[in-house]
Amino acid sequence: MTHAMQNIAILGSTGSIGVNTLDVVARHPDRFRVTALTAKSSTDVLLAQCKQFKPEFAVLMDTGAARSFEQSVAEAGLPTRVLCGVEALEKVASLPQVDTVMAAIVGIAGLRPTLAAAASGKKVLLANKESLVTAGPLFMNTVRRHGARLLPIDSEHNAVFQSLPREFYGDLDACGVRRILLTASGGPFRTLPLDAFARVTPDQACAHPNWVMGRKISVDSATMMNKGLEVIEAHWLFNAPPERIEVVVHPESIVHSMVEYVDGSAIAQLGNPDMRTPIAHALAYPERITNGVTALDLAAAGSLHFEKPDWARFPCLALPSDALRAGEGAATVLNAANEVAVERFLEQGLSYPDIPRLIESVLRAVHAPAAHTLTDVLELDHEARGRAWAWQGRSLHAAGAGTIAVAARS
Repeated sequence: MTHAMQNIAILGSTGSIGVNTLDVVARHPDRFRVTALTAKSSTDVLLAQCKQFKPEFAVLMDTGAARSFEQSVAEAGLPTRVLCGVEALEKVASLPQVDTVMAAIVGIAGLRPTLAAAASGKKVLLANKESLVTAGPLFMNTVRRHGARLLPIDSEHNAVFQSLPREFYGDLDACGVRRILLTASGGPFRTLPLDAFARVTPDQACAHPNWVMGRKISVDSATMMNKGLEVIEAHWLFNAPPERIEVVVHPESIVHSMVEYVDGSAIAQLGNPDMRTPIAHALAYPERITNGVTALDLAAAGSLHFEKPDWARFPCLALPSDALRAGEGAATVLNAANEVAVERFLEQGLSYPDIPRLIESVLRAVHAPAAHTLTDVLELDHEARGRAWAWQGRSLHAAGAGTIAVAARS
């Protein structure tokens, strides 16, 4: 059977999502052609990728790195044209010959090129959650206005997408959906004594028990901020109010999420924890392709466990839902504060328990009007980051963040 060739641009090709995407692509040279690869600074990895896939374009963010990389590309005799900067990211995301854009740049740095892909009517494989968290209304309006096709790559949202009816178009009630259940592993600190949190190191926070991820998203998983951000994503992706999105802790990471229907049925997507599953699903949708993932052996897995989240242990989990209910630009402020908090923690300039304290302090301090344009989003993000970098830990009492939200849930 012959298939139309898909030309793909991978934004963030040297990160874990990008590397896994290229692994799937390499298995199906009759289906996929790599047109553009982009990276922040990992030139060695990017060069190896260019040698293997020979894209038309490669983009780096640093001018000096791009000049040096251009020389390496020329010495290797590659046909790849090297570009630099955020405008170049937007260019390759909207190239007329590109059919599919994998949006895998971590953080708000991925917002502009992901928006450019949507505005160009591309098939957008969304792994950059910040596009929805910081600019949900703007991003979704852009998708609808320009006829882009949006497919979620987060394992949880991809699982929900697979568990919804094929004819789902944003109306939960019309499809008989009662609620969406997002599963969470609980990260590396699900059972760590609370009195040990003050001594948590960046390496400990990045040692996820089930997934191999970048350091920023690994810390978000440890704090469960990642799951809270996924609630905001699910709200925009599936037109679901926050009260119909529930988080369930599932340490084995085999049930990737579920959809519960009004007749009591719950449909789930299961599989071994491997990002190639949602990546391959989105790349080939609505078909299915092989992806190198080991088949799930439920007998070997043994028992599967589920529990309610411990709100006192994970104060970050409550903050995104609170920001979503607050509306306007609160989610933009939340995301900016979290990115700075995680960066400060990874640089060992902030303690682990201070992450939620900083975020809640910034949420309280920054006036967050609705962000209607990209400029509005970026200006609000800039203000929140300034507050977050200036935070010295004096804004909240030692009991920590999340006490209001936790009390409301107890």
